[in-house]
Amino acid sequence: MSPSSLTRHWTLVISHWSFLALALLALAPRASALGIEEATIADIQAAYRTGETSVHAVVAAYLARIDAYDQKGPHINSIISLNPKALEEADKLDAQLAANGGKITAPLFGIPVLVKDCIDATGMPVTSGFQGWKNYYPPSDAPLVAQIKAAGGIILGKASLSEFTNGGGDNINSVLPGFARNPYNTAFATGGSSGGTGASIAANFATVGIGTDTGGSVRMPSAHNALAGLRPTVGLVSRTGLIPNDSVRDTGGPMARTVTDMAILLDAIVGPDSADAATQRAQGHIAKTYTAALKRDALKGARLGVLRQVFTSKITDPRIIANFEKTLAELKAAGAELIDPFTVPEIDTLPRAPQTPARKKADMIKYFAAHPGMPYGTPQLLADSHLAHPLHQSGLDAMAAAGPPETDPATIKGLEIEEAYRAGFTKAMNEGRIDAVVFPTWSQLPVINGDRNTQLMTKEPKPVSGVGGGGGGGVVTGLGASLTFVGSTLQWPALSVPCGYLGEGLPVGLQILGRAWDESKIIGYAYAYEQSTHYRRPPPATPPLVPGN
Repeated sequence: MSPSSLTRHWTLVISHWSFLALALLALAPRASALGIEEATIADIQAAYRTGETSVHAVVAAYLARIDAYDQKGPHINSIISLNPKALEEADKLDAQLAANGGKITAPLFGIPVLVKDCIDATGMPVTSGFQGWKNYYPPSDAPLVAQIKAAGGIILGKASLSEFTNGGGDNINSVLPGFARNPYNTAFATGGSSGGTGASIAANFATVGIGTDTGGSVRMPSAHNALAGLRPTVGLVSRTGLIPNDSVRDTGGPMARTVTDMAILLDAIVGPDSADAATQRAQGHIAKTYTAALKRDALKGARLGVLRQVFTSKITDPRIIANFEKTLAELKAAGAELIDPFTVPEIDTLPRAPQTPARKKADMIKYFAAHPGMPYGTPQLLADSHLAHPLHQSGLDAMAAAGPPETDPATIKGLEIEEAYRAGFTKAMNEGRIDAVVFPTWSQLPVINGDRNTQLMTKEPKPVSGVGGGGGGGVVTGLGASLTFVGSTLQWPALSVPCGYLGEGLPVGLQILGRAWDESKIIGYAYAYEQSTHYRRPPPATPPLVPGN
């Protein structure tokens, strides 16, 4: 190359990088350019387009909030690990944004996402809250994580959970992270088992999050943390790379501060997976985009069945009942037609379908086979480790001793109960021309952290069949007061959306249940309700950070 050619070459190179540097400088944030608290996906991406902020700045802002509030101050304690390459990944997206002239090229471009720590994500351990797995790094991303990354999202970190995803009312039963605290009142529980995701997204530690739901673990913490959280129909989202609880019921699900962001995240994670046979059932049922359902008038003419069978006065806090009457009036004002009461006679006599040790053993063996080198990598070794929280030891022992689910009487009976539930609901909904079913997410308010199994709410003379919760003798505790068992038993889609605050500023949720594959319908109803009420508000324990502090 001649000297003149070389000069021209380097002039072009320098010019190119000067342009890129100026573009990146334009994207660099002013200290208060974008208020990250309560920012939506649309807010953040609009700021990217205009150069008001950068992906680096958004990631850094969330990391600053985590640093200030997760292990300090209110000690929310909702994060187990952070992605050490999050800022590096943000810088790559900023360079891509500059090269594209500020054009957003993917639906989750530059959006920080927290995932529950029972989901494989490379570069971070997958622990399920178990101390024996704190140094185990999975060999690959779970498909839903890979899909988030392909959609432009950044996995910011892994959120805390009830150990082995076994928990509903709180996260007290997890050794490795300890328990998360509710940012609306840190004396109270977050709900579980996705309580870390719930508290984190409520506290604005990320834009959106992923939980998992077997018996209610997306909806329960969503209600306690004023979030919109969806349990999809089993098979809509791949479960590969998720530490299992019960493969008949397990599913991942989106959690967000708005229904819109929940729908955008759902779009990113749905789809078939050859390693998860359940996803083949979703063929022909996946919406082109779930955001098409976001219509303010979606409730007009909707026939909603009010399932009072599951929140009777015997098991429900009177404040929950009074608030739900107000919720029903709000649904009616938004255009819904209420079928009240809506009854499914079969569920009064059916017992709860169990999550059995036999099913979990088979599922764990399959998971271990795909994760060579995982410590305590058989059900027997896991039980023999005695490293789990004491509350889980008997369950691990039972799992290790169990036979195959195909011949296990409890597992077989459970499948029969679930089929009877589906038949009963299908018949009643068809006869009543019911579009969706509504009821509270919980029959009680959040419990006090640490006061485990002592907060008795009712003492019936005999067990309550099919409804309520809490265990033998008809005793209902706050920990067992979730009403999410209905959707889990059916394996149908159900969501929780904020519907008020009770007690000491504690959020409560409206649950909306649809038929299989009716995600679009119930998302539309939740959006219309959200837009007519606007109950979501940021928690007091984690206010905006003061610049310079």
